[in-house]
Amino acid sequence: MTNDLYSCEAALRKDFPILCGIDEAGRGPLAGPVCAAACVLPEGLVIEGLNDSKKLSEKRREALYEQITTQAVAWAVCLVDEAVIDEINILQATFRAMRGAVAKLGLQPDLCLVDGNRDPGLGLPTRTVVKGDASCASVAAASILAKVTRDRLMCAYDAQYPGYGFAVHKGYGTKAHYAAIQQLGLCPIHRRSFLKNYGST
Repeated sequence: MTNDLYSCEAALRKDFPILCGIDEAGRGPLAGPVCAAACVLPEGLVIEGLNDSKKLSEKRREALYEQITTQAVAWAVCLVDEAVIDEINILQATFRAMRGAVAKLGLQPDLCLVDGNRDPGLGLPTRTVVKGDASCASVAAASILAKVTRDRLMCAYDAQYPGYGFAVHKGYGTKAHYAAIQQLGLCPIHRRSFLKNYGST
């Protein structure tokens, strides 16, 4: 898997030396922000065990997060909160987060590799890569940065809004989460547009 992740980008580097991987975490949850990350890895760097964040344990993601953030040429994350998600919809909020992450990089990539099949309108050369987080190293790295950043935030929200179980399900629509909403009502970080049948409280 590791070699496959890097071979995806090796050919591209001849024409695009500065490759930036972009991915998001948190499109599906009922609560909290969507988080996007942009990551530029140095040519030749191999991070052992790098993979799509969804295929890794939380402990492994945390360890890889530390490696990525210390060894990347540049990286950035951008959060777009639930109020904006409700206002402009989750797809547009995700695109805004991706644009924000790239803008915070501090350098201009020659090519952006975006996980998925939708171009977020970065204003830079962009290629969409379906399942890019499982096939391109920089996209896999971005997926870990986004996932760890968002999960840490949801754990902090768990202390702020006890009873919902945010530290466990990270805002996703589990049976326990829906049961907590039924009992406690909505809290400030819930996405109202995702929960139209649950009132505004």
